[in-house]
Amino acid sequence: MADVVERRDGETAITLPGRPDAELYFIGRIRTPWSRREDCPKNGLQTDATCIVEVDPLFALALQNVEGATHLIVLYWMDRAARDLVLQKPRHAEGSRGTFSLRSPARPNPIALSVVELRGREGNLLTVHGLDCLDNTPLLDIKPYFSSTDSRPEARVERAGLKPAPSS
Repeated sequence: MADVVERRDGETAITLPGRPDAELYFIGRIRTPWSRREDCPKNGLQTDATCIVEVDPLFALALQNVEGATHLIVLYWMDRAARDLVLQKPRHAEGSRGTFSLRSPARPNPIALSVVELRGREGNLLTVHGLDCLDNTPLLDIKPYFSSTDSRPEARVERAGLKPAPSS
């Protein structure tokens, strides 16, 4: 469960439902050099750190042929993130923003996604570049990155959350 965090002005939290709708299997753990949030990069492109994706031995056979991909999509569970915020106040921004307009780990289901460069494999350990999570973060899934279907060069994002909220 997430640590109690101090809320910034402009942030709004909700009471979450009592019971989740689905179950997940953590398939491993991610090993990074960061144990504190303030040391962790905001995204994987802001670091040169090499990280290890450690797949549980039970799921190691699923890594067969993974070396055929230069890049992977890694999905992970930000287990130390707040889950009750619907409005957030980023440090760099004036005013609050809706959680679904941000890439923040604080969200009802703290699922994170990174496209990483696969630099090597040794058994159930993948050496990668491009992660932005704390050490010992639970691993949800690994998928090959296909530039032909995963890249959207036409995609645009106006500074997330700058459009005013609709009037009620």
